[in-house]
Amino acid sequence: MRLRKKWWARPEMEESSLVITEPREYKGRWKDVFNNGNEIYLELGCGRGEFITKNAMANPDKNYIAIDLKDEVLVCVLRKVKEAELTNVRIIPLEIAFITEIFDENEISRIYINFCNPWPKDRHNKRRLTHIRFLEKYKQFIKPGTEIWFKTDNRELFDASLEYMTNCDFELLFYTYDLHSSDFQQNTLTEYENKFVNLGMKIMFLKAKLK
Repeated sequence: MRLRKKWWARPEMEESSLVITEPREYKGRWKDVFNNGNEIYLELGCGRGEFITKNAMANPDKNYIAIDLKDEVLVCVLRKVKEAELTNVRIIPLEIAFITEIFDENEISRIYINFCNPWPKDRHNKRRLTHIRFLEKYKQFIKPGTEIWFKTDNRELFDASLEYMTNCDFELLFYTYDLHSSDFQQNTLTEYENKFVNLGMKIMFLKAKLK
């Protein structure tokens, strides 16, 4: 679904210290942004922010960074974070292909990827956020042992992602083709996930760790 351009979104975001519009300035200095040494968890493609807001509320001893491209969705994230009075979240408008330009070695301790674009055509596969091309980028700034948590409703993307992970020095810790029928207890619902589950769709999930 195409979002209608909201011209007021960027000015509202620029007024808040929670939004980092020039993230390249903070490469290697993200602990200073949060003013603490807590681990930093990253959500790539954060949508309207329900997932990251819930996680930040439940884990005040962790820092969270939400990245997405569209101001129209990020302004919704900002409003949710402000309403919850959270200080452990920062929001970055960014094309994820440029992710290595804003983080330095060992800055990130976990990555969440929820319901990203499956890019089903073969010529577009390399745009997948779980593709080896992206995994190699993440390895430039994640700590050893960092986990990637990935959810999707797309079976072909999920099967390919299992292969990408195992071929890129990640150890599969857990995976399931039906998350909501599994015994995994740490799931946080996203907006999309709520809709999919209500439609009777199965959610696939994997957790992989950098060796």
